[in-house]
Amino acid sequence: MPPARAKPAARARHSEYQVKIAERWFVMAGVGLLAAIALVGMIVAIYAAWLFHALPDASDLADYRPATATRVYAGDGTLIGEFSDERRIYVSYEQIPEGVVQAFLAAEDRNFFSHGGVDVSGLGRAMFKNVFNAATGRRLEGGSTITQQVAKNVLLTNETSVNRKVKEAILANRLEATLTKPQILELYLNEIYLGYRSFGVAAAAYNYFGKSLEQLTPDEAAFLAALPKGPNNYHPKRHPEAAKGRRDWVLGEMEQSGFITEEELATALARPLTTQDAPRRAQYADADFFVEEARRRAIAQFGREEINRGGYYMRTTLDPELQSAARNALMRGLENYDRRHGWRGPWGTTDFAAGWQEAALKQTR
Repeated sequence: MPPARAKPAARARHSEYQVKIAERWFVMAGVGLLAAIALVGMIVAIYAAWLFHALPDASDLADYRPATATRVYAGDGTLIGEFSDERRIYVSYEQIPEGVVQAFLAAEDRNFFSHGGVDVSGLGRAMFKNVFNAATGRRLEGGSTITQQVAKNVLLTNETSVNRKVKEAILANRLEATLTKPQILELYLNEIYLGYRSFGVAAAAYNYFGKSLEQLTPDEAAFLAALPKGPNNYHPKRHPEAAKGRRDWVLGEMEQSGFITEEELATALARPLTTQDAPRRAQYADADFFVEEARRRAIAQFGREEINRGGYYMRTTLDPELQSAARNALMRGLENYDRRHGWRGPWGTTDFAAGWQEAALKQTR
């Protein structure tokens, strides 16, 4: 009988031992979980502290002005030259036509006036589209708002990393708290690089179409708005079909956003994409030596960096009509002089041994 009673007692002790082991493992797991949470929290805190410490001050953008070109004008107001590191004509938000603003909003950030710096719905749409883009080999969409692009272009670098995207989102919220929506758009439309050696929409309008912003048609404004994603990919001379296709896509987005009517869309789509062959600093080109002398004198007075970045307007005494007449007279005189003396033939021959330059000079004197 005693041995029979011993078995239940042994089982009870064994059960108690198993419970204690389970409790011990449960406690250890809880301690481990709490330690892991604390470690993660500490890492996040350190990362946040480093991130915020490394962030630039968004309030600096309140007085920010990008480098702008110094432009040289003749006495009658004709543009005859330009000095700059970056070809930019800075214009205030009030000077930018509504159609140009609408084109960029339709192409880049149609919810700009309603979000607080980061468009959560737009980011979600971009992530959803990227699933199909990745599967079909298409370019991935970033989902960045105009505010985020300002933060990246002005305050951050172009590196592609999670750190930069987090900084971009934080700075975008700070920018929205510091600047008004029109101020942010003004910065964006003057800072953005649009190809053809153009920084900002005003310089791009002049370089691509030879026009001021007020003279742009809806299809021309749509083409400029098509360029931020990749100016080289939509170069109007190297990739005309891609350029027109992207322009037409922007026009469609403008119609869907209610910025233009169906009739205006049809008219704009029917227009060919016609741009200048190459960007030019000035249409008038008969005063190169005069402009160079003006540049030298300006640098002597203000310094090279100030002239190339300060956005000065230089009014000179040049008369374009007289300058062109004098240049044409000089060219005709040189040509007539050459014709009067006739063909004088080659001066001779020489072999290209050592000292051939000196021998050639002697025969031409």
